[in-house]
Amino acid sequence: MSLPNSLRTPLVAVVAFLVVACGGSTGAGTASTPAAVDVGSGSLNGAGATFPEPFYTQAFYQYNQKFPNVSVNYQAIGSGGGIKQFTAGTVDFGASDVPMNAAELTAAGGASSLIEVPTILGVVSIAYNLPGVDKLQLDGATLAAIFLGKVQTWDDPAIKALNSGVSLPGKPITVVHRSDGSGTSYQFTDYLSKVSPDWKSGPGVGKAVSWPTGVGASGNTAVAQAIKSTENAIGYVELAYVIQTHMHQAYLKNQAGKFLQASIAGATAAASQNTNVSPANFSITDQAGDAAYPIASFSWIFLKKSIADGAKGRALVYLFKWVVTDGQAFGTPLDYAPLPPPVQAYALDQLKSVQVNGQAVLK
Repeated sequence: MSLPNSLRTPLVAVVAFLVVACGGSTGAGTASTPAAVDVGSGSLNGAGATFPEPFYTQAFYQYNQKFPNVSVNYQAIGSGGGIKQFTAGTVDFGASDVPMNAAELTAAGGASSLIEVPTILGVVSIAYNLPGVDKLQLDGATLAAIFLGKVQTWDDPAIKALNSGVSLPGKPITVVHRSDGSGTSYQFTDYLSKVSPDWKSGPGVGKAVSWPTGVGASGNTAVAQAIKSTENAIGYVELAYVIQTHMHQAYLKNQAGKFLQASIAGATAAASQNTNVSPANFSITDQAGDAAYPIASFSWIFLKKSIADGAKGRALVYLFKWVVTDGQAFGTPLDYAPLPPPVQAYALDQLKSVQVNGQAVLK
């Protein structure tokens, strides 16, 4: 039975009113949809680590496609540079492959004024350029000796002993290392200090150390390019750069005695050994387990806990909430491993402590 025109219009108006009032849709069978969350807006500026740059480039692009009112300008200048710019207040967030030390925290306003958030899990590859050698095996002690300048040629007995049947040239080894303050260098020297007493008592651990030998280059990209363009070279580079530039990478002997190349699986296995990650307990180099690759690390970002600009503050918090959750999917194709669930939970807890104009953004 059809309704008279005199009744149809008022009835439709009442139905439409009720649907809108209830937050629903006039489409048949469509569930009610809550109001969209205010994710903020603005152009966000960050600077720091080159280690996660391929991931950040893709993740920030994808986020902008999802939320066009939020754009991110990230400058990959090295972890040391990122901490300095964050401390100086010239960027909205800093990035580093190692949390701040006590002096850096004090300079940045104190630990209570900021948060440090793990964002992705990566691996440091030992890349080399040695014509005719497709598979190279090294252990920690020999790798440390190469970077100490004690093993100087490719046919050194220490290298030959690890590579039976491989024809190694009697050529001088060109060592390539980072020249800037680098979280990648920190992870590499952290590993060397665990496997070599000589390294621990010598150059030691740091974002910048006094390198006994070799040539320096600024950033992962420059180190990768230097290795690829120099025959008989060796260096340490984040895995994504090695894959992208089609370089050879060595098999590194882990704590269990297995020779492994850098991989997502190796990083995940290493991270599984540290179930209580925090800025005070972040190292996952030289972990136990057959599948654990020896040089893996988390990358971190820094945010102020109190932000006055409401739109930008919300944009920062919701950006990194997405990065550590849904955004992790964009890391795997670039050879980064997703954050383990406990680390992801830690990251989200940190983000909940950020306040905009005295109010927490996340509940």
